[in-house]
Amino acid sequence: MSSSSSSASWQRLIRFEAKGAVHIGEPVDERLDIGLAYENKQKIEVHVLDGSCPWDPSATRTGEVLTVETLLSPISAETVGTVRCTGLSYRDHAEEMGLPIPETPSVFTKPAQSLADPGTSIPIPLAAQDEQLDYEVELAIVIGKTCKGVSSEEAMNYVLGWTCANDLTARKQQKVTSQWVFAKGFDKFCPLGPCIVSTRALPDPHILALKTHVNGDIKQDGSASKMIWPIAHIIHHLSQGTTLPAGTVIITGTPPGIGDGATPRFWLKDGDDVRCFISHGVGTLINKIAYE
Repeated sequence: MSSSSSSASWQRLIRFEAKGAVHIGEPVDERLDIGLAYENKQKIEVHVLDGSCPWDPSATRTGEVLTVETLLSPISAETVGTVRCTGLSYRDHAEEMGLPIPETPSVFTKPAQSLADPGTSIPIPLAAQDEQLDYEVELAIVIGKTCKGVSSEEAMNYVLGWTCANDLTARKQQKVTSQWVFAKGFDKFCPLGPCIVSTRALPDPHILALKTHVNGDIKQDGSASKMIWPIAHIIHHLSQGTTLPAGTVIITGTPPGIGDGATPRFWLKDGDDVRCFISHGVGTLINKIAYE
């Protein structure tokens, strides 16, 4: 396959609503944590891009600057297709859970309906309540160019950039079956955002720091440098015999500190404030838990 790059013209991108329409654009303030600013109702100004979607290679600034009214997931549920996921991807997380280092990535999926916008409340159905709801901060890969059967050496050429996901999980549901899709696939169980940082701005994602705070208390404090498999290998593995369309989101496992690994175990409750953070401009993904 062609290995031409999918590198974007922008460094950080958000998707948002303003003036009755949905836009993509690049925040004017390069240093602003978009998720925190949105939570604090701070003014967020954005250079509007004229591309039709985040992976549109022709996306360039229109010259218009708009103020965010509603912050959206950087990839929409209508375009994401299936969210691809790998589990048990960090050495220190495997140690935390008392599990052997796997020889190959564990793969599962989340449906498009699991995507959620930054700042929205996550509706927790009865089936995912009762001392089982867990958080997982994860580095998310956004594919910028359709690929299939790519080598590890070629893989990075197909990446648009990096964002943050919270792989919410109903642990009791997860443990009664060998398949994880039900426990991890409820509506809005994959908050995503706030920004995509392009590979042009950040070529090496393994330097990223990942953190989770719940109600202000730190729960996870990890580093992508401790991933078992390099990001390029994960893309190679998932693309074997499988087309990964442009716009595909791949979430890549969580560092230690999940509630299921704590002593005593810690579960998310109705009203909890969950903040997943990734460094180098990705920012803070903030959502509140709301029992249905």
